[in-house]
Amino acid sequence: MAFGRLKTGFTLARRSATALRDHPKLVLFPVLAGSASLAYLGVLWTTLLSFSGDANALTLVALACFYVGSTFIASFSTAGLMYCSRQAFAGESPRIRDGLRAASRNLAPLLAWSIVSALVGMLLRILEENDTPLSLVTAAVFSVAWSVMTFFVVPVIVFEDVGVVGMFARSKEIVVETWGESMGAIGGVGVVTIALGFAGAIPGFLILWAVPESAGILGFFALIVAVLVAMLIGQALTGVAKTALYLYAVEDESPRYFDGVDFGGGGSTGPESSTRIPGSGGII
Repeated sequence: MAFGRLKTGFTLARRSATALRDHPKLVLFPVLAGSASLAYLGVLWTTLLSFSGDANALTLVALACFYVGSTFIASFSTAGLMYCSRQAFAGESPRIRDGLRAASRNLAPLLAWSIVSALVGMLLRILEENDTPLSLVTAAVFSVAWSVMTFFVVPVIVFEDVGVVGMFARSKEIVVETWGESMGAIGGVGVVTIALGFAGAIPGFLILWAVPESAGILGFFALIVAVLVAMLIGQALTGVAKTALYLYAVEDESPRYFDGVDFGGGGSTGPESSTRIPGSGGII
């Protein structure tokens, strides 16, 4: 059973890669998120350096700002990516501006999700720093459970009109409906991302091994670029695959690019789960 789920995950990753091949502009969303995150960290670091005061208080503020800001940027980017993935599944040409507008229309719930996620992240950090076996185990178990149960929060925000509490309950409901498929997608895309990183790093390793030490910086740069590219592609693959899983759960049929995929046992959440793409007036 586990092998079958992982196999489905590989299939989802492969089909998602086909969607990216046909619509390479989807990778722009992770690129924008990465650039915005670097800019945000630069501003945050510069701002914190200008303050003086209690070090513990500053650390707490820095952590809170980091968790909220980084989660918001990543969620905003993912929301746009998923909206455009939905366009691709509908046979349309994805439009980056449409994805950004869809994310912008959901700023409030995305910010609420980011704040809640930041609070959870800080709680987990406190548990981990307690450095006792019980706290470490509790933190690990809760971290996994939290990641799984909030797996579909962003697509729920983008495609459904729900409140702050509702988006968590709805995500949990969809995860339960697509448990094996969700975990298979995570495993499959993760393995593919790691494989891409190793494959892309080969030129860097060859340069480091074959050329004189004076050119070692070139090999190191190649390694860094390969890892970054693999991360960006992996994030895009995850967004596309998660969108397909979400649409499968609410429609009970495979979206375009995923025809014939044995999602297996996911089932539909029922006619009452039909949702609307914001601004489109159409039923998903």
